[in-house]
Amino acid sequence: MNEFNLNKIIRPNIQKLKAYSSARDEFKGEAEVYLDANENPYGTLNRYPDPQQIEIKERLSEIKGVDKNQIFIGNGSDEIIDLAFRIFCEPGKDKALTFIPSYGMYSVSAAINDVSLIELPLTVDFQIDINSLETYLDDENLKLIFICSPNNPTGNCFEDKVIQYILSEFKGIVIIDEAYIDFSTKDSYISLLNDYPNLIISQTFSKAWGLAGVRVGVAYANSTIIDIYNKVKPPYNISTLNQGAILNKLDNLAQFEIEKNIIIDQKEKLEKQLQEIELVKKIYPSEANFLLIEVSNANEVYNQLVNQKIITRNRSNLVNNCLRISIGSEIENKRLLRALQFIDVASSNVESSF
Repeated sequence: MNEFNLNKIIRPNIQKLKAYSSARDEFKGEAEVYLDANENPYGTLNRYPDPQQIEIKERLSEIKGVDKNQIFIGNGSDEIIDLAFRIFCEPGKDKALTFIPSYGMYSVSAAINDVSLIELPLTVDFQIDINSLETYLDDENLKLIFICSPNNPTGNCFEDKVIQYILSEFKGIVIIDEAYIDFSTKDSYISLLNDYPNLIISQTFSKAWGLAGVRVGVAYANSTIIDIYNKVKPPYNISTLNQGAILNKLDNLAQFEIEKNIIIDQKEKLEKQLQEIELVKKIYPSEANFLLIEVSNANEVYNQLVNQKIITRNRSNLVNNCLRISIGSEIENKRLLRALQFIDVASSNVESSF
C-alpha cells in the first residue's frame, strides 16, 4: 500500500491560502438587528445564505451516517470536480486520470485548469483494466483519479476489488462519482471513508432526488479535505432558495423512496419492451436511471426521434451506434416506444405514431 501524505498532494499556494471570512462566518447565531454584511434591510431574500449550509449537513449526517465535518455542499457536482483540480493540481504540471467512456466534465475541468488528463479505455465489458493503470500509479505528478460508478454513459458499476486496489495503491486523491448510486443495487463507498484518507465521494441532488434545477452536489471525505474545500469555495456558493429546496426534500424521505422505486420499476419495464423492437440490437446492463442501447443506425434513429419531439442522448461518439435513454414517466416511456416501433432506418422514413 502506497503511503498517502495529503500535504504532498495539496498545491503549496492552497496550503498558504487564508480563506475569505464573510460576515456570516464571523457571526453565528440569531440576532435582531443585522448591520454587518451591507445587505438591503428590506425584502424576504435580502439576507445572505448560510455559507456553511449547516442545516443540510446536519440532516445528511443523520441520513448517511457521516460526521457533518466530513460533508461539503457544492454548486452542483461540477463545483466539486473543479475545486479538486484547483486544490490538488498545479496548472501545466500535474495530471489527472479517468476511464473512458465516462462523464465529459472531467476532461472539460481538466482543460480549464490546464491539467493533463490521462484517459484509459475501459474493457469491452466496460470494466477498469488494472494492467493498463499500474504504470501510472507511481507518477509523482498524477494527483487525481476520477471513477464514475455507476458509470455514465455505460450504466454499470465497477468491481469492488478494483476500486479498493486503486485506493490502496494510489498515493493521490481518488474521487468516486456516485451521481447515480441511489438507483444502484450496490452500496455507496461512503462506508470506506474512514479506511482511505485519499477518498472523496461525490453525490448529487440532480438525479434520484429530482432537483436538477437546484444545482447542489455533495462531497464526502475526511474532515481535513473538507476543510480545504471550504477554504477554497466562494463564500456563499449555495443560495437561500436552493438550501430551502434541499431541506424540504430531505424532510420527505418517504416520497423520495416512492419516486425512486417508480423510476427503477419503469426502467425494468422499458428494458423488456425495448428488447422486442427490431432496431434495438443490444441493451447494456444499467445500475442508473438510464439505459444505453445499441441500435441499427444511432444517428438516424436519434434524428427521427427528434422529428417526433423526443430527445435522447446520442452517445455514438463514445460507444458506437448507441443512444442513452433516460427513464421518464410511464407516459413518456410509452411515447418513446411507439415512436421507435415506427422508425424505418433502412428507408430513412418514419410514420407518425400519433
